Amino acid sequence: MSSDEEGPKQAAPAAKPAMSRFLKSAGDSDSSDESSSEEEEMSSDEEQQQARRPGGRFMHGASSDEESDEDQKRVVKSARDKRLDEMEATGKVMDNALKINDWVAISNEFEKLVRMVQRQQNVAEPVPPFYLRTLIDLEKSANAAVVKDKESKKKMNASNARALTAVKQKVKKVAKEFESELKRFQEDPEGFERDFQATFVSEAPAPAKAKKAKKGNDEEEEDEEFTTVGKGGKAIQFTPESIFKNLQVVQEARGKKNTDRAEQIRILEKLLEVAVTPYQQIRVLLALIASRFDYNSSVATHMPAELWLSAQKEVDQLIAIVAKEPAYSIQEITEDYDDLAERSPKTEKDGIVRIRGSVISFVDRLDDEFTKSLQNIDPHGTEYVDRLKDEKGLYCTICRAQALYEKTKQEDPLGRVIMRRLEHIYSKPDPVVLALEATVATNDLKPSVVLSDSQTSSLIHSLCVHLYKSGNSLLRTRAMLCHIYHYALHNDFHTARDMLLMSHLQESIHNADVATQILYNRTVVQLGLSAFRCGLIKEAQATLQDIFATQRVKELLAQGVHQQRYQVLTPEQEKAERQRQLPFHMHINTELLEAAFLVSSMLVEIPLLASIDSEEQKRKAISKPFRRLLDFADRQVFTGPPESTRDHIMQASKALQNGEWEKCRDLIQSIKIWSLMPECAAVKEMLAKRIQEEGLRTYLFTYAPHYRTLSLSLLAKTFSLSLRSVTSLVSKMIWTEELAAALDQSAGVVVFNRVELTRTQQLAQTLADKVNAMVEQNEKSLDQRLGVSNTWNDRGDGGKGDKRGEQTQERNRRGDRTRGARGGARGGRGARFAQGLGSQMAGNTQRNR
Repeated sequence: MSSDEEGPKQAAPAAKPAMSRFLKSAGDSDSSDESSSEEEEMSSDEEQQQARRPGGRFMHGASSDEESDEDQKRVVKSARDKRLDEMEATGKVMDNALKINDWVAISNEFEKLVRMVQRQQNVAEPVPPFYLRTLIDLEKSANAAVVKDKESKKKMNASNARALTAVKQKVKKVAKEFESELKRFQEDPEGFERDFQATFVSEAPAPAKAKKAKKGNDEEEEDEEFTTVGKGGKAIQFTPESIFKNLQVVQEARGKKNTDRAEQIRILEKLLEVAVTPYQQIRVLLALIASRFDYNSSVATHMPAELWLSAQKEVDQLIAIVAKEPAYSIQEITEDYDDLAERSPKTEKDGIVRIRGSVISFVDRLDDEFTKSLQNIDPHGTEYVDRLKDEKGLYCTICRAQALYEKTKQEDPLGRVIMRRLEHIYSKPDPVVLALEATVATNDLKPSVVLSDSQTSSLIHSLCVHLYKSGNSLLRTRAMLCHIYHYALHNDFHTARDMLLMSHLQESIHNADVATQILYNRTVVQLGLSAFRCGLIKEAQATLQDIFATQRVKELLAQGVHQQRYQVLTPEQEKAERQRQLPFHMHINTELLEAAFLVSSMLVEIPLLASIDSEEQKRKAISKPFRRLLDFADRQVFTGPPESTRDHIMQASKALQNGEWEKCRDLIQSIKIWSLMPECAAVKEMLAKRIQEEGLRTYLFTYAPHYRTLSLSLLAKTFSLSLRSVTSLVSKMIWTEELAAALDQSAGVVVFNRVELTRTQQLAQTLADKVNAMVEQNEKSLDQRLGVSNTWNDRGDGGKGDKRGEQTQERNRRGDRTRGARGGARGGRGARFAQGLGSQMAGNTQRNR
């Protein structure tokens, strides 16, 4: 866009058009194009101040009498007048270029003229007649130039011909955009000019009114007619009659480049104050909430807390209006209607006013922006805690939306809003859920499912059962995982495990979206912790080993971005990874998780290592991560006092191997991370008992070849166990053929039988194990290829699968000792969990020794 000083320069040198054109093109830059009316007003204010101080110009060396005369003649123009002068100057340049047939310059100047008019429309000013006249003349000139070029023997050069074609296309496009204005202008040019001048005259005194309003009291500003001066001096009347017209202007400016979003929000807030009917209020609220969400267009940053709170209050207000007025319905798909006309139940055929919009989309966006803000705030500061307090209001809004959709009986949005409510409470402890539900109880709009008798499990169960009946397979899957997670969190391991196995999610989870896979990983990890807290060490180790075998625990739980050695993430991939990270308060403590996994692996691996004779069998580890750490600890020449959790567990493992169960117990119980686990004292007591039992098993495996008989009372005294416990433990080992011995209860001793396998028998046993493993692997590969086993997503009623699915489940329950060595061999993450959970967590989990 040319500046004010360039306009006279272009108009004056008519005798030398070529020189004028080159000067014009040299001054055409992007920086001048971006100059705004505000800068021009500031420059005019500076000139006025200098004019008031006549001595100032002489001090700067401006001693020319001609310059002082020019200063006296200068007139302060409004921003609108400057824009019009600028447009006319651009038009003169186009006229001069047209005389010499320079279509390149005409194309550049026309683009600038279009941008000027576009910016004028953004400040709600009418289209100037000069612009319409230029469009008509330019179209005629372009057509004439094309005809002349065809008849002429000497053709245009290539660049000029391309510019001419471009100008024709641009003029055609712009003329189509201003079709109605052009038609009015062609019918009555003088009338159109008069209307434009009348608008200009009526808007001229508006700034004076605005200044008086600023000087007046606050009470005078809140008159019956709210008069506000917009950009460019245009007065906007806020009355109930002009609401829809102003709404249309705001919505047309939405998304455009130079739109002032803060100004749009202020206009919509004023419109909401003067809205009278429910239809007006709903329309304004829908536009206002959308404008608040548009304020921050960047995906990387979160919405400011003040804007978020305002949007949340307005969503509550919108829900309250729709719930109070059942004749008004907000739907995503409606028939076309006139946006500028008032509507009421009397004007509709069936008495229901359907308005285009979506409450559930606003609720989803509120929830997403809340999560995004928690992702971007430092979790170790007070700001994070303050922001987290807003979850109570958000949960209340979600419940109000649920009550609204229950009232209107809209099933699809009802399922989505129930899923949002479930995701806020499934992973939280009971006191937090009780606090959230207490705010819902005080609401005037309550959903049908509320907390009763302080039983959070019944609340979760009711919400999940509603989602199980949904036709959306994604909602059913996520509801099942949330339900399992909640059971695992409350130490109901067996119910959670059975639900997971019967849902067959482990067979199809690798086809789900990333967010559902993350939820599945969190559920499996919580299931492993539940088994650990319940004292089910083998089940805990089998559940956790697959996720630890990947060495990407934080990434799989969405608690950190994993950087691999030979893999470089693109900025888009890294941004996507960071956007799916969970807020800090939802994290599962990975150090506590590792402690539970390594202790479980110690209690399973150490007795197994003591029972193995051959080196080939020793290479078959159940837990490879634990075996790797143990081998590294064995290679250490000097071992100092333990510092980290791993050091404590590795030294405890060595003590357990040597039969020093008391030292092992003290080292394990001295780990500080146990204090973060619920019921810490009970967990430590359980671990002490299991260390005593596994210490006895390790002792029997290690020293059985050196004894012929061993006293049960001596064993009970050595390991501080009751005689009954020792007898039960030894009997179980004999029954499972882990120990080649007999129990002589009359003498109170264990009689050992030495059974040494020949080399041929050892090879035959190894071959049988490998053949069994190969057969089972082939069966699983066949199931994957055929894909005929029913999953939770395929069943509408939640019933059982077909016969093949039941056979697959039965096969998955058969385990052997080598299953752990193959853990993690299959491709998908869900497949690995299927192998671990299906084979090692069911009833028949005993390994062959």
